[in-house]
Amino acid sequence: MAKTKTTSRRLKKKELQDLILEFLQKQNKQSFNYKQIAFAIGATNPANRMDVINLLDELAAGDVIAEVELGKYKAKGLLSTENVGYFVRRSNGKNAVVIDDETINVAERNSMHALNGDKVRVMVSASHSGNAPEAKVLEILEAKDQTFIGTLKIDKNYASLVTDSKFLAADIIIPKGRLRGGKNGDKAVARITQWRDDEMNPRGEVIDILGKKGDNTTEMHAILAEFGLPYKYPVAVEKAAEKIDAGITPEEVAKREDFRQVTTFTIDPRDAKDFDDALSIRQLANGNWEVGVHIADVTHYVKPNSIIEKEAKSRATSVYLVDRTIPMLPERLSNGICSLRPNEEKLTFSAIFELDSKANVVNSRIGRTVIESDRRFTYEEAQEIIEKGEGDYARELKVLNDLAKHLRRKRYDAGALEFDRAEVRFEIDKDGKPISVYFKESKDANKLIEEFMLLANQTVAASIGKVGKGKKAKSFVYRVHDKPDTEKLSNLSLIASRFGYKVPTDGRAKEINKGVNRLLRDVKGKGEENMLSILAIRSMAKAVYTTENIGHYGLAMDYYTHFTSPIRRYPDMMVHRLLARYAEGGRSVDVAKLEDECRHSSDMEQLAANAERSSIRYKQVEFMRDRLGEIYDGVISGVTEWGFYVELADNMCEGLVPIRDLADDYYDLDEKNYCLIGRKHGNKYTLGDQVKVQVARADLERKQLDFALITDSGNPNRPLEERKPGKRHEPRPNRGRDSKGRRGKK
Repeated sequence: MAKTKTTSRRLKKKELQDLILEFLQKQNKQSFNYKQIAFAIGATNPANRMDVINLLDELAAGDVIAEVELGKYKAKGLLSTENVGYFVRRSNGKNAVVIDDETINVAERNSMHALNGDKVRVMVSASHSGNAPEAKVLEILEAKDQTFIGTLKIDKNYASLVTDSKFLAADIIIPKGRLRGGKNGDKAVARITQWRDDEMNPRGEVIDILGKKGDNTTEMHAILAEFGLPYKYPVAVEKAAEKIDAGITPEEVAKREDFRQVTTFTIDPRDAKDFDDALSIRQLANGNWEVGVHIADVTHYVKPNSIIEKEAKSRATSVYLVDRTIPMLPERLSNGICSLRPNEEKLTFSAIFELDSKANVVNSRIGRTVIESDRRFTYEEAQEIIEKGEGDYARELKVLNDLAKHLRRKRYDAGALEFDRAEVRFEIDKDGKPISVYFKESKDANKLIEEFMLLANQTVAASIGKVGKGKKAKSFVYRVHDKPDTEKLSNLSLIASRFGYKVPTDGRAKEINKGVNRLLRDVKGKGEENMLSILAIRSMAKAVYTTENIGHYGLAMDYYTHFTSPIRRYPDMMVHRLLARYAEGGRSVDVAKLEDECRHSSDMEQLAANAERSSIRYKQVEFMRDRLGEIYDGVISGVTEWGFYVELADNMCEGLVPIRDLADDYYDLDEKNYCLIGRKHGNKYTLGDQVKVQVARADLERKQLDFALITDSGNPNRPLEERKPGKRHEPRPNRGRDSKGRRGKK
């Protein structure tokens, strides 16, 4: 029986308890008396020995350990066990380990300075005396490769990185020889090289300088680096792209169906450069319409295992921040060779449809083609022609729009969901500063493109996944969307019922979705619209890539994939390669490898979405920083234990009303009903309530807007017994600023 180091000092009770539990757990359920245990853990001090006796009695009485015979103890069951999990580090000190979806707290002293995402071996101590179980890190099994973003602080004697991370509370000490030329005030990317047990701060080194804090490009690159996304393109990859031959040979054209003489055009956002889809249309002799969905044939140029392929696979997606696009492929490909620019011959992979006047698909085929686009439309240009009925290709646009409306009606009849929420966009000046806000709304031109892309994606997925009875489909990449979260859907139904709406929670997916769509239509323009539409969206699962096809719930499609955007999504490239392989009679690919690639693409898609949201929050704060003191109408868009979020009606900017500023009462969070309730007066602040707020603080570092509550007009349709008049909250003064946020005398 090994003994730990003897100590003469009197150990704290918690230290002794941890040592006792750790020792007993490691002894394979052998039993020991108090003398053996005290000796083994080094508690030879008389006072410590007495504490051991008392603790053993308490732990046995609390059913944490077992007293197998008088005065002999052993570990009990799995109440204190060794497990493997993933460490979660938070800058607020609330560290934890996640083991099989269960989160267990880890005190900093027991963390071994593990970093967020590290794979660790831990000992989990049992819960007792009303306390939650705790874990102690015994070993870091796999250290996750990660970097931290922050601002360099360089003094005469030392340098450090003051981190922006929500995963690290401590600043990183940087030896002056490892600053990579960084200056005081620069934003930088650093990694931790050492963190000794006896030190509060880790030591590290700078691996890149982003630029001066506050500079727009610096801050956008910092957002990308924060999420582990690339912010510059490798020179070697760009050089490889420059060597690609863009020429289209007669031999290549001969292998493809030729659409160069068929009316073809693209419709894209006004600032787009990577046109990866085009539509062709012509009327057939039988009166039906042939519509071609032509997609850039990226995989013709990007070969498997090439340096460009490896970079695209790693990135998995283009990233769209407020003011820039970080492409998945080098610009020579994304904006040049592969982009379906007008009056240029282009190689494409296409889904061709014969449709009758009601948009019923009579025939379809999938194959490689060559096209030449006749016209590049922006959405605004196409919309104007659709509305006025005159302009370039007005007849073709009208026919496509009519067919798209039939397709859309069929989708909704089949049970597809009808979420249609405007998105906020910023007009940016040359320095990246937001000067105005506008809303991106989906009109007929947008929906026209959407419907034909959905049809192509559905058809491609079914061409591989839908096989005869008794046959097994070949491995493929599907875009799937699971059923809604049962508990969230039930909660939506319960809250909707209070306003007189009925949302089914069981039965066929089609009936549930029709119920949700009916709710979204019925609440339009009513006081409860915001609350119920937000709850409906949040009840839905996230769509992901996988080889296991479960269908797409939101689109009400049994087969669905992503085929239409290979310039900006790697899964679409995967789909193109699989289509070509199987068309040539190739065998089914290794499903395990394909699933790994799907999982990576889903993960990268989520990171890209997080970065996009972060850039929007940054620009919202930057935009509102010049509007301190101004008053706006808004709606409560989120409720948490630290306050509630308000989305402004004028510009959809979102900020927090901190609970600490609700000075009239103490408030508790009612998670089930999405509201804060005052203990004394019973005032409620509920998701969807209309409020009036003043812009109080704008913190660019934290990307956080704080609002001060002025009045609570509430939800006029909320039952009266739930609407108690709240106290008017005066905003805190903005020191050094007047009511418009301008600087003045203090």
